[in-house]
Amino acid sequence: MRVGWILPVMAVLLCGCGRRQTVRTPKAVPVREDGAIALRLVTFNLRYENEGDRGPRNWHERVIASVRSLTRMSPDVFAVQEALHGQVADLRASLPDYDFTGVGRDDGRREGEYTGIFYRADRFVKDTSDAGTFWLSDTPEIPGSKTWGNEIPRIACWTRLTDRATDRSFYVFATHWDHRNQPSRERAARLIAQRIDSRRHADEPVVLLGDFNAVEGNPAVTYLLGQGGWKNGLVDAFDSRHRGEGNRTTLHFWEGKRAGTRNVDHILVSKGARVLDADIVVDPEPLPSDHFPVSARVEFPRP
Repeated sequence: MRVGWILPVMAVLLCGCGRRQTVRTPKAVPVREDGAIALRLVTFNLRYENEGDRGPRNWHERVIASVRSLTRMSPDVFAVQEALHGQVADLRASLPDYDFTGVGRDDGRREGEYTGIFYRADRFVKDTSDAGTFWLSDTPEIPGSKTWGNEIPRIACWTRLTDRATDRSFYVFATHWDHRNQPSRERAARLIAQRIDSRRHADEPVVLLGDFNAVEGNPAVTYLLGQGGWKNGLVDAFDSRHRGEGNRTTLHFWEGKRAGTRNVDHILVSKGARVLDADIVVDPEPLPSDHFPVSARVEFPRP
C-alpha cells in the first residue's frame, strides 16, 4: 500500500476539563489509500480517586503509571471509566495529543465518575452534532437518573469521528455498567443496542468500549454479541483472537495477575472488522489500576 500525506487546513482547539483553549499546531496525517480505517483501541477502568487508596494505590502515585501505560499502548482512541473530573484533567494535561468527550454521571457536567472517550486530535475530527451522553435508565436524557434497580447512576457516551487518513467516519460508544444489578446490565445492553441501531449514519462502523461488570458469558454481554435477538450484534475483539484461552482476568483487585476468567472489560466492534490483535495489558509495578487495560488493533475495510 502506498502512503501519501495530507495536512489539516485548520488548527484544532482544545477545550473542557478546565484546560485553557489553545491552538494546536497542525501535523501531517498519513493517508490510507485502501480506505481502511485502522485503529488501535483501548478501554481502561482507571479506579476512581479516593482517600482509602494509600501509598502506591493513591491516584497521585498511580497517575504516572497510568500515563506510562497509555503512552506505551499508544491508542488512537481509548475510553476510561471511573475517572473523576480531576483524573480526566490530569490525563488531558499529560496526554496533549488527545482530545476528550464525556461528562460526570451525577449531574451531566463535572460531578461523579466519568465514562469518557479520548481520541487523537490531529487524526480525527469530532462531529459535534452527533455526540453526547445518555443515562442507563428509563429516562436516559435526565442526568443522574437511575430506574433499573442500580443504586448509583450508570451511563454511556458516544461520538462520531471522521478519520482524516481515509475521510471515512465511525462511531465510538463507551459505557460502564452496574456492578451488582443484573437486570440493570441486561437493560443497559438493550438500550445501547437501540442507540447503535438508531445512529444517524447506520452504514458507518461502530466501536463499543467499556467496563461491563460482566464476563463474556453473561446474558447482557451475549445480547450485544447477537446471541439474544439483536440482529446487528458486535464482535468481541479479545475473544476473537483468544477463544478458549483460560487466563483472561481484567479485574484483578490489585493482585496484578490475569489468571482466571474475570474478564469484565471489553472491546466490541462491528461485524466485518478485521481484528489484527488484542491483548489484556499487564503493567509492571506500581499498578496503574485494579483493572488491566484491554487493547485491540482493528481495521474497518472500505465497503
